[in-house]
Amino acid sequence: MKSRILGIKVFIILIIFVLSLRLFSIQIMDTNYQKIANRNVIQRGIEYPYRGLVFDRKGKLLMYNEPIFDLEVTPKNINLSDSLLIKELLSITQKEFEEAYRKATSFSRHLPSIFYKQMSNEKFASIQDRMIDLEGFNINTRTTRGYAEKGMANILGYVGEITRNQLKLDTTGYYKAGDNIGITGIEKTYEASIRGLRGVKYRNVDVQGVNMGSFKNGTYDTLSQPGLDLILTLDGTLQKYAEKLMEGKTGSLVAIDPSSGEILSLVSAPSYDPSLLSGRGFSRNFATIQTDSLKPLFNRPLQAMYPPGSMFKTIQGLIALEQGQVQADEIITVNGQLIGDHAPADRYDMERAITKSSNNYFFKVFRRVIQQGEHPSPFIDSRMGYNKWRDYVLQFGFGNTLNIDLPNEKAGFIPNLDFYDKIYGEERWKFSNIYSLSIGQGELLVTPLQMANLGAILANRGDYFTPHLVKKVGNKSLDFGQKKSVDIDTSHFDSVLDGMQALVSVPGSRAYIPGLVFCGKTSTVENSQGLDHSGFMGFAPRKDPKIAIAVYVENAGWGARAALSTASLIIEKYVNGSVKKKWLENYVLKGNFQDAKPK
Repeated sequence: MKSRILGIKVFIILIIFVLSLRLFSIQIMDTNYQKIANRNVIQRGIEYPYRGLVFDRKGKLLMYNEPIFDLEVTPKNINLSDSLLIKELLSITQKEFEEAYRKATSFSRHLPSIFYKQMSNEKFASIQDRMIDLEGFNINTRTTRGYAEKGMANILGYVGEITRNQLKLDTTGYYKAGDNIGITGIEKTYEASIRGLRGVKYRNVDVQGVNMGSFKNGTYDTLSQPGLDLILTLDGTLQKYAEKLMEGKTGSLVAIDPSSGEILSLVSAPSYDPSLLSGRGFSRNFATIQTDSLKPLFNRPLQAMYPPGSMFKTIQGLIALEQGQVQADEIITVNGQLIGDHAPADRYDMERAITKSSNNYFFKVFRRVIQQGEHPSPFIDSRMGYNKWRDYVLQFGFGNTLNIDLPNEKAGFIPNLDFYDKIYGEERWKFSNIYSLSIGQGELLVTPLQMANLGAILANRGDYFTPHLVKKVGNKSLDFGQKKSVDIDTSHFDSVLDGMQALVSVPGSRAYIPGLVFCGKTSTVENSQGLDHSGFMGFAPRKDPKIAIAVYVENAGWGARAALSTASLIIEKYVNGSVKKKWLENYVLKGNFQDAKPK
């Protein structure tokens, strides 16, 4: 009997010893069990940063942050039989409830995940007092973008939830599923600067998921860091006026400060209210905007490509003068029979040809540039002349992107030799195949941004700076590089600018601004799909220029109507501070450009 009792005692001691060893291993040696235990009582929450604020050049707030709320759920802690309350509070159907619950459960039954995202401030206020009755649910605060104005959508851009593909491409490791990221506009270009840095906050919870306070008094918490603010180059007042003038139209307006490359106004019409792509209604509103036949998401100043039309004659004149193929005061007689023309048959020098926009004059001048007589074969000679001409055109920023600080800029198109070789055969084409280039038509394609930059080049007599929209990031002023120059002697600009000045200096005309001497050139851009497009490019004042501008209004006919009228108002508004030509303003706002006379 004693031996049995002894055996039982030894057995019990052995069991206690083994259990003690196991407990020591679990609690002291193996940290995995500690981590598992901690997960049951400690929740890790993300502290999302405020994105940087955005201001115009005068300090006016354009874009800010608004609070939104994600309702999170821990599936194991909710009673499905009590789902009626949450459905009533959120105004969701049984199907929507089941789908949200299924997603949360597939993520984890024990960890919180989003049940209802991007709840508005008003919605949260309506349910806040009932959160105590929603066992297993808690609120996580984030921010969405707020806008001071309804315009500038294609400049500011929008943010959206990061996609799986974007996560795969993220080499920084910063982003997590569910994060927001800049999709378009300056939101995308300056994402790394304005997104800020996430913080982390740990909290104790009980077995029911109820918040029991911070973990170890916040020792392991990290504060989020707000993003850097942006100061734009835009003049908010001018931008708002430009958007008003372009309302109800399809086209583009770009205004640049020639002395710096700073963009003063950039309008893509039609546009959309940027607040529609912020908050819970993003998906629904995006689908509506995306299917709009007028393509409001299409950033026309950077992406629309048109033939430049007669505005390109300024470049043709400068190249011919630089090459010595024509003299500024040389008289060229035209009879109007070489190419279609709205200018009369007459005698023209460079200045008058620019003012009257003589197609036949520039036909003859361009022929001299292309056929320089350097080779006996007209085909080879044309190739040589065309290559020289094209090299000059590229110097003006055409055929390449200007590297504006917005995404998706197009380069336009300046054909190379291979392009024409594929159409006509190698050494089987000459001037007679490409003469439409002489008046800015044919295969040439340019963007409105490039044409506004041409205005800056003419204003500076051959120099320009990279066009850009942001002046400062945080406290740091941005440097967009040294000025660029075209290889044209400054003396050759005089006759071209004289012609441009004469065009807009007729008293009583749409362009005329009393007391202001400026320069401009119109285009009636041929359009095979319908009515011609109206174009204008210029700068003001002629001395000490403050603004260079390009305007395209699609399907509006003559350049001397829609585009010139709009540009004249913008110039007057910016240089003089106000508009006195109310009759012209009413004409542009009305938008009936087929009327010959403003009413």
